Amino acid sequence: MKRLGLIGGTSWHSTVEYYSVINQAVNDHYGNNTNPPLVLANVNQAEVHRCQCEDNWNGVADIFIEAARTLERAGVDAISFCANTPHKIFGKVTDEISVPLLHIADATAEAILAQGLSSACFIGTQYSMKDDFVTGRIASHGIDVSVPTDAEAIAELHRIIQKELTYNDVRDESKSYVTSQLQGMIDAGSEGAILGCTEFPLMFSDGDLSVPIFDTTTVHAEALVKFILN
Repeated sequence: MKRLGLIGGTSWHSTVEYYSVINQAVNDHYGNNTNPPLVLANVNQAEVHRCQCEDNWNGVADIFIEAARTLERAGVDAISFCANTPHKIFGKVTDEISVPLLHIADATAEAILAQGLSSACFIGTQYSMKDDFVTGRIASHGIDVSVPTDAEAIAELHRIIQKELTYNDVRDESKSYVTSQLQGMIDAGSEGAILGCTEFPLMFSDGDLSVPIFDTTTVHAEALVKFILN
């Protein structure tokens, strides 16, 4: 098996999901309790959020570069961010390391195409909805990606992530709000729904929407398993 480095802590709740999915899938592959060689660098989410709020993405990059270099020294064969938003500084980190950095958008696009779909709606943090560092990369695979355009909706979706889901606080009223935002884009023609923040899967499960749900946490983790198993 290949040794994989995970940069987690953004948030640790979703990092647990990565760890769980990867270990279980490898156990299932071998038919016993064989575990994969994983190395985790757990970053300080409070510091990452502070830099984001200050629009200091170089500061965010420095945090992730330090973590990536630590993993590289540990002998990993590749590295993955356990979240969507840090992919905004994907290029800065890639430039500073010599091992591959496995992108969440590529895994998501492959999962959408595997179901024969050509369009999907996307929700995530305000950074990933306003910018295209994730959605643009998904679209580069030939997929039409829709995102919320209303400023108030973007702000509320971001608040739900930052103030509730990162603390594992799942509220019925917030789930209803998020569902309504997704359903609006589904009604406009989106064939699938991308939960483009690794906290949103804490809120949803298969069957909650009228279209296939692409949980980027699980989709990415499953792609990482394929890498580990070579």
